[in-house]
Amino acid sequence: MVRQTIIRPEEEPEEEPRPRRTPRGGAGGEPPAITATGAGFPADDPESDDELRPKRLTDVVGQRKAVERLRIMLDATRKRKEPLGHLLLDGPPGLGKTTLATVIPRELGVEIQMASAPALTAPKDLLPYLTNAGHGTVLFIDEIHRLPPAVEEFLYPAMEDFRVDITLGDGLNARTINLKLQPFTIIGATTRSGMLTAPLRDRFVNREHLDFYDLDELVTIITRNAKKLRSEITPEAATEIARRSRGTPRKANNLLRWSRDYATSRGDGRITTEMCDRALEMLEVDNLGLERQDRRYLETLIGVFTGGPAGLQAIAHTMNVSPDTLEDEVEPYLLRSGLIQRTPRGRMITAAALTHLKIDPSDPRDSQQRKLF
Repeated sequence: MVRQTIIRPEEEPEEEPRPRRTPRGGAGGEPPAITATGAGFPADDPESDDELRPKRLTDVVGQRKAVERLRIMLDATRKRKEPLGHLLLDGPPGLGKTTLATVIPRELGVEIQMASAPALTAPKDLLPYLTNAGHGTVLFIDEIHRLPPAVEEFLYPAMEDFRVDITLGDGLNARTINLKLQPFTIIGATTRSGMLTAPLRDRFVNREHLDFYDLDELVTIITRNAKKLRSEITPEAATEIARRSRGTPRKANNLLRWSRDYATSRGDGRITTEMCDRALEMLEVDNLGLERQDRRYLETLIGVFTGGPAGLQAIAHTMNVSPDTLEDEVEPYLLRSGLIQRTPRGRMITAAALTHLKIDPSDPRDSQQRKLF
């Protein structure tokens, strides 16, 4: 098993200062440094790099209630000089679970080890992480709901009593070694908390659920990250990207990077509203954040199944797409946006979807649409 790198705050390498860029047409012909609009740190700050994750809790945007509770946990932990209680972070993908998991050790000044649950196939895979953990070390396990049962049960005594029981030999010659561990903290991240077993879920002292971000929070994130990317962006363009980001910072960062690439290739590098619209139009992301596959789903449900109800398998076969892809990638945002309904009889279109697609159900020229309502 290849173990991931341990991050030690006290051993983080210092960044070398970036050379100052000369104006366009100067030595080397490099373009001038570009700053972004809005408040925040300057783009030529040594700490402003292409890594968009916040480094400290004060830099985290959004999740106000969860962050405030974390501040209290961390403050109490520092005052008691004890390890932080085991923490479970749950929520949809892209909302900052990994970010918070890496921020917490920096706030406490402790090491962090990072592991992925699917890679821990047997207890022996977990043992090096536990035995190498120092006092207060954070062990971050991503997608913790995918831990195999044997590994999960091996983790129980480590979480409660900070010990592991190792069996050597077989049969009558077998003997058990009780190995004491340094008190440490497990931070688990999951996108499907309902798949966690009750014994594992109850062993987490603290639990935080992360919600989707609102428009203002995403605008702040996009403006700040544009500075880190040393790109100039107008407030209107930042708002347009935020509106199409589905309330998810990861999606916002992806759209920002694409808009930056488009502006660099087709313009002067400045992300304006016009440049942003052209970039997202090429990406086929509309003003509600729907992508081509999402609109194709709605059009299939309307055109083939007259608005529903229709079963998932039937829709998937009609679109020639895997049902799992539709259920896990397409339908969650359509349901959250109120564009479709999931009923016992199947999926159904809503009036909001017809409005978004500019379809008039009362238009006599379309006999199928008259059957919808």
